[in-house]
Amino acid sequence: MRAVIQYEDEAILVIHKPAGIATETARIGQADVVSELKNYLKRKGEGTYLGIIHRLDQPVEGLLVFAKTQEAAGVLTKQLEDGTLKKSYAALITKLSDENKTQGSLEDYLLKDGKTNLSKVVSADTKGAKKARLSWKLVCNAEVEGICFSLVEVEIFTGRHHQIRVQMSHAGMPLLGDCKYGNEFSQELSKRLGIRQTALLANRLELIHPVTKKQMQFTIPYPQDWKIHNCEKKS
Repeated sequence: MRAVIQYEDEAILVIHKPAGIATETARIGQADVVSELKNYLKRKGEGTYLGIIHRLDQPVEGLLVFAKTQEAAGVLTKQLEDGTLKKSYAALITKLSDENKTQGSLEDYLLKDGKTNLSKVVSADTKGAKKARLSWKLVCNAEVEGICFSLVEVEIFTGRHHQIRVQMSHAGMPLLGDCKYGNEFSQELSKRLGIRQTALLANRLELIHPVTKKQMQFTIPYPQDWKIHNCEKKS
């Protein structure tokens, strides 16, 4: 199984999804996390109910929580809706042009194109547009062989299609490794750094256990190929 289980009990499963595998897919013969986990539960002799609370794009690595009962699914879905279930992301971007700016908030309206599976920023009055909000904070700047880039922490307040990738790119902060929303400069930088996957990691997950009501937090480390061991920390 490609997914790595971080925590499991009778009510929930928290896993580390690798980049390159879909959370769920209808394509025959294509691996996905949900199918892997259902097969895992079946091998253990358990029921195969698996409530999907949230998803990650196929190129994105990170933490996901699933419910093993309908009751747990209802509680976790409500937590996601009211903001009790919190998801934080780490991302590599091209170095910020304004060195004095270390954090910010973005609010845009996004429109998804079902034919191309791409989203874009549009005006608020565009039919079908949905509001998207996030905040970002600079963690550190890094340099590898003269190539400068930045590590940022991102928190989203709405769950839109490709939200972080679209909004950050539109704001002039494209993610490294992102072939869909990156610009020519970010793609060249990614090539020189050897970053082949979208440099976005769902690295922290906070929730209240649906049964025990215990506050829980899960974290995973940055990928080694991000090469940020010499990061210049920002206060």
